[in-house]
Amino acid sequence: MKKALITGITGQDGSFLAELLLSKGYEVHGIVRRASTFNTERLDRIYADPHEIGARFYLHYGDLADGTGLRRILERVKPEEIYNLAAQSHVRVSFDQSEYTADVVATGTLRLLEAIRDSVEATGKQVRVYQAGSSEMFGAAAPPQSESTAFYPRSPYAVSKVAGHWYAVNYREAFGLFICNGILFNHESERRGETFVTRKITRALTRIQLGLQEKLFLGNLEARRDWGYAGDYVEAMWLMLQQDKPDDYVIATGESHSIREFLDLAGAFCGLDWTKHVETDPRYFRPTEVDHLLGDSSKARRALAWKPRVTFEGLVQLMVQHDQELARQEQTLSNAGHRVVIQGIHG
Repeated sequence: MKKALITGITGQDGSFLAELLLSKGYEVHGIVRRASTFNTERLDRIYADPHEIGARFYLHYGDLADGTGLRRILERVKPEEIYNLAAQSHVRVSFDQSEYTADVVATGTLRLLEAIRDSVEATGKQVRVYQAGSSEMFGAAAPPQSESTAFYPRSPYAVSKVAGHWYAVNYREAFGLFICNGILFNHESERRGETFVTRKITRALTRIQLGLQEKLFLGNLEARRDWGYAGDYVEAMWLMLQQDKPDDYVIATGESHSIREFLDLAGAFCGLDWTKHVETDPRYFRPTEVDHLLGDSSKARRALAWKPRVTFEGLVQLMVQHDQELARQEQTLSNAGHRVVIQGIHG
C-alpha cells in the first residue's frame, strides 16, 4: 500500500486529492494547522477514526513555517509521494500579508524540500514530490501561457510561487530528487473558499435569489481567467508522479472567460439580472492587476493523457446548484427564527 502525504489537505484541492488517492488504495496522511475552531469540514465525508482496523486516513498537526515539525512528520509517515498544496493562496490578501505569504509559500516550500532531501539521503528511499504552482506566476505575460512562457508575477503570492517553483527545479537538478511542478490555472468547485471571486459570486447570487441578500460588491469584472474544475485537476497532480521522469506541466482548459461572463452564467442559472445587484468597490482591485490568463496544456494532454472533463458552463452550474441548496437551508433556519451569520460574502 502506497503512502501519500498532503500539505494543505483541508483546502479545496487537498480534499479532492485525498478522496482520489483513497479510491486508488493509498494510505493518506495530511498536515493540518492547529486552530481554535474546526477547519476540517471538507474532509468530513472521508474521515474515519484512525483507531479503527483498516484505517487509511490520518491527520497530523504541522505547518510549513515549522521545519522541525515537518521533519518529524516525514520520519513518522515515511511517504512514497508528497503533495505540497499548502499556501496562503488568496492573491488580494497577499498584498496585505506579504511577509507571511512569502514565509509560507516560498520559504515554506524550501523548508519542506530540505526535510525531504535529508530524508532521502538518510534512508536511500526515493520520494516523489508534487509542488503546486499557479498560473498567477505568469502574471502580465501575454497569453496563451505554456511551460516555456517566462514568468512575470504581479503579486506577493505570485512572486512567492515563482520562488517555490525554482526551488523545486533546483533541488531536482542539484540533488536528483523526483519533483514535478504543476502550474495549474484557476480551478474552482463547490468547495472553493467563499472569499474567492467565483464562489463569492455563486454564494451571493443564490442568496439574492431567495431574498437573503441585496448587494454583491466586486472589483475588476473584465479580468479573464482559464477556469476548470478542481476535481479534474487533482487527477493531473497524481498522474505527474506516476511518470518515469519528473517534469513540469501546465494544467488548463485552454478557454478564457471574464468575471463578467461568469456573472452572466451564474445570474442566468439563478434567474437574476445580476447588473441590478452587483456594485464595484475599489477595495477589491489589486494594486497590480493580472488581465488575461489562458493556459496551453498541450504537453500535459500529450504526456499524461490528461484532459478536463467539466466545461465552464458545467462548472458554474454545479457551483450554483450547490449554493442554491445552502441558501434554501439558510432560508429555512431564518424562517424558523434562527439568525445565520455568513462570513466572506461581501469581503
